[in-house]
Amino acid sequence: MSEQIIGPGKTVTLHFAIKLNDGQVVDSNFEGNPATFTVGDGNLPEGFEQALMGLAQGAKESLRIMPENAFGMPNPSNVQRFPRTQFQDMQLEKGLVISFQDPNQGELPGVVDRFDEQSVHIDFNHPLAGHELDFEVAILDVVDAE
Repeated sequence: MSEQIIGPGKTVTLHFAIKLNDGQVVDSNFEGNPATFTVGDGNLPEGFEQALMGLAQGAKESLRIMPENAFGMPNPSNVQRFPRTQFQDMQLEKGLVISFQDPNQGELPGVVDRFDEQSVHIDFNHPLAGHELDFEVAILDVVDAE
């Protein structure tokens, strides 16, 4: 049987870690259960998926993912200004994550960017937008998708 490589029509099981340039681990499953995805199913950002193409079972790699291939660049229009009164007696601090409701009644996290007595600026960009990321992977299995 020939060795399966990651590409369209493949299901992949892997351990991964996503790290910032300073080595800070943002997410990892090396200490837990592996993740499984099918190429193109939308469970993995396309840039991460593309970086895995051609790898085979047993591969261990550290891949650099540029912002435009990961979570994009921050969009200034995703920082919204709200009246301070909307936050009542909430103890605000820069970096505080607040949950908002999106138009479809889903949850939308926002991060306090800055605030004063009149307004609060909330950043709705992905927290990893604008970051180069190191994507460490250990490919455990590659099979034909069902």
